Amino acid sequence: MTEEKTGRCHCGSVKFKVTLRNGLENVRRCNCSLCRRKGALMASVPLADLKITEGMEKLSLYQWNTNTAKHYFCRVCGIYTHHQRRSVPTEYGFNIACIDDVDPFIFIDVPVGDGASQ
Repeated sequence: MTEEKTGRCHCGSVKFKVTLRNGLENVRRCNCSLCRRKGALMASVPLADLKITEGMEKLSLYQWNTNTAKHYFCRVCGIYTHHQRRSVPTEYGFNIACIDDVDPFIFIDVPVGDGASQ
């Protein structure tokens, strides 16, 4: 059941499309130092399945530690939209709360990945 969803940051400066080949899967949180602080609920797709459609120039990149993961956020409103994963660099993790028409509060008992130890 492949579906395409649109997403955006809070101010709408950054917009993207994500292709979900099996719906929202692998929904999770992470306990690494950054994710613990931002508190985002994430899912993942292959790199080719997330496309920035507007506002690429409004994205800022944040990296630390091994500089493998690439965390992107809107430089206007500060919202984290997506990141290229350190644990699986062939995937983007994306902020479910940025997806249009998806209520992130419907996800209960979400697993927490151990990014702090990796």
